[in-house]
Formats: sequence, structure tokens, C-alpha cells
Amino acid sequence: MNALERIFGVAKPMIAMCHLLALPGRPRHDAAAGMEHIYAALRSDVLALQDAGADGLLFCNEHDLPYSTAVGVEVAAAQAAVIGRLRHEVTIPFGVDLLWDPRAALAVARATGAAFVREVFTGVFDSDMGLLAPDFGALAGYRHAIGADNVAIFTNVTPEFSRSVAGRPVAERARGAAFLGAEALLISGPQAGVAIDLADLQAAKDSAGDVPVLANTGVNHDNAEKILSLADGIIVGTGVKIDGSTWNPVDPERAARLADIVRRFRQVQG
Repeated sequence: MNALERIFGVAKPMIAMCHLLALPGRPRHDAAAGMEHIYAALRSDVLALQDAGADGLLFCNEHDLPYSTAVGVEVAAAQAAVIGRLRHEVTIPFGVDLLWDPRAALAVARATGAAFVREVFTGVFDSDMGLLAPDFGALAGYRHAIGADNVAIFTNVTPEFSRSVAGRPVAERARGAAFLGAEALLISGPQAGVAIDLADLQAAKDSAGDVPVLANTGVNHDNAEKILSLADGIIVGTGVKIDGSTWNPVDPERAARLADIVRRFRQVQG
């Protein structure tokens, strides 16, 4: 049983993004509105996505532009606090991401009971945020040290806003991440909401063995079936927002329509 089957209990899950508004310490944080505003907006999105039929949720500090390669303790604490406050209303499996800090993501996942984390755990990338050079061995040791061995690692092998420093092909990066112990591999486009390169998806699938590969950006109502024919699952955000804008709240109708496409695809595939 791979990580997707273990966590979500279905083939080809639809994991829906829950984008927190800007958190304390970040330039876009609304100090006057405070944490209550962040909680209320997030709660609305969570309930809409669950009602729509998403198979899982992924909490992320998407509004914390410009992103950093290491978040402050105030960011991690705020995200953990909001997720913890919502925890009793979350009825499906969920994960955590703190852009672009895998160590902080693991800590918040452990604190909140998340089933998985999404971040960059392998490779070296020249990015708009600076050099991404995670130490997967140290991060795996940290996961064990904090009692989070059951938190699955979903690693992005084609991170947004970046390129491989050495120019290593996607197939090689995917093969290496799978060998080193990543439990799912993610293929992304150049930024949130932008479609992936299907050739990258196919290359990762061909190289990852039994490790599942998911499309991480740009999935929408028009391309979901085509992507699902190759991918083991999808992570959706922009495609289920009002007017298809990353920064808007979830559109319940768009979310339900996409979840229905995924369910029907699973039924046809049997």
C-alpha cells in the first residue's frame, strides 16, 4: 500500500489547497484584522472543500509573499494555532506546507496531527527565493526525533520559481527522491496555477517505481481527466477559487464540479 492509499483510502485522490491569509511577521499580514480574520477565512474554505467532496486538504501559507527559504517561529506558531483551532471540524486527511521551509512544515505537521507535508526535500535549485538546498538526511532525522515518522514526505521535484542547479533531468531527480525515501513525488509548473509539463509527469512516473507521482499545479476542469490518466493524484488550488484566481476564496461550485470529475474518472477506471 503506497502513501496515497494509506492516507486517503482512494485511488487518484484530489487534495485541495487551503491557503491561509498572510501570517504575523509577513509583509501582507493584516495586523488590524488579526488572527480571527485568518481563522474565519480558512474555516470557510475548509468547510466548502469538504462539502464539495475533496479527498484531502493541504494547509499552506500561500499569501506570505515574498516567500522565504526559512520561516520565522511566529509563522509556524500562527499556522499551527489556526489549524489546531479548526482541527475538530476537519473530517478528511490533511497535510501542511510552509513555503519554503521543510523543517518548519514537519514541526507544524507533528503539532497538528497532519498526515503529510509538502516541500522540497531533495535536489539543489536556483530559485527566486534563493538557493534551495535541503538536507534530506538531516530532515528525516529531525522527523524521527520529533516523533513524526508517520508524517509522509511529499517532495516537489520540479519546484515552482526555480530550476535544477546542475540541470539534472526530471527522471533522474525523481528516481533519486524515490530511492532516498520520499513517499510521494510532485510535479509543478513554473508557479501556482500554471499547468505542468506532461512530459515531466511521464518522466517521473517512468522513474519512480512504486512511489506515487502527483500533479501539483495548474489542474482545472478542462485538463483534470488528461492529467489523471497519467498522475496518481492531483493537488488543486487556483482551479477551485472564485474566478480561477489563486488569491480568492474557494468557489464551492467550482470545487464540487472538479471533485465530481475526479470521482467519475475513478469510477470509469474501476
